Amino acid sequence: MELERAVADFADYLLAERGFSAHTVRAYSSDLAQLTSFAQSRGVADAAAIDLELLRDWLWHGSQSGLAKSTLARRSAAARAFGVWLRRTGLVGVDTAARLKAPKADKHLPRVLTRAEMDRILASLADRAGTGDPGALRDLAIVELLYASALRVSEVAGLDLAGLDLGRLTVRVLGKGSKERVVPFGVPAQRALADYLERGRPVLAVSATNAVFLGALGARIGTRAIYATVSSLLSTLPGGAAGPHTLRHTAATHLLDGGADLRAVQELLGHASLATTQLYTHVSTERLAQSYRSAHPRA
Repeated sequence: MELERAVADFADYLLAERGFSAHTVRAYSSDLAQLTSFAQSRGVADAAAIDLELLRDWLWHGSQSGLAKSTLARRSAAARAFGVWLRRTGLVGVDTAARLKAPKADKHLPRVLTRAEMDRILASLADRAGTGDPGALRDLAIVELLYASALRVSEVAGLDLAGLDLGRLTVRVLGKGSKERVVPFGVPAQRALADYLERGRPVLAVSATNAVFLGALGARIGTRAIYATVSSLLSTLPGGAAGPHTLRHTAATHLLDGGADLRAVQELLGHASLATTQLYTHVSTERLAQSYRSAHPRA
């Protein structure tokens, strides 16, 4: 099969059968489009002609062009997943990508806001919401929920009214791999959500929709709009602009700082592996070490 066609079919498979998020599918498709272009430059246009040497050469050229280790690792993962699919569908007889390796991605501790910084952001949003502007009411509810429940931006954007329970202070979301989970939130988020639903959402809604959060045109808000809002808020803080995932990192770290159980945080975040959640213990430990170094007279 022509390589370009195989990549397109693989993307459809990830989205329809594996339940991958649209973001992940776009990332894999972009990586494999780069592979297709590289293969064609080597005179390879058929999926069955992709071999291990070509894949290694592709990663090597990416390394030489200055790509980050994390990007190379993702490209390697995309190629291996593509190889498994090619073998399972019978398009190739041997999975040539199975032995493909890439340098391990550098591990950087995620950016985490202090409690004072979070208080400052939320106070600023509350002041804007106090004017009754529907967009400001929505933004306050979104940020309160992101911080309270450590949700992914896609989970907030995809939230439906039926998934929100203000009485029980829980939200039901669809996470990675189409896995559903119920996540709690606190009273400040409850108040912000109730205020938005009463005074903000009815103004934004121009047609019937099940979406909780609506954009300026009345349709479900997109992840890019939420990203832009959060990035603008964080741009005023030390460290500069960052996306909604920073609020997720912050929520997880603050929970652990407060004594939350690691497995409870894992369930809250929707992590399949505890090892992923353990990253936040390193962040919490590093914050403790920084406090020690700055406060202890014999540090």
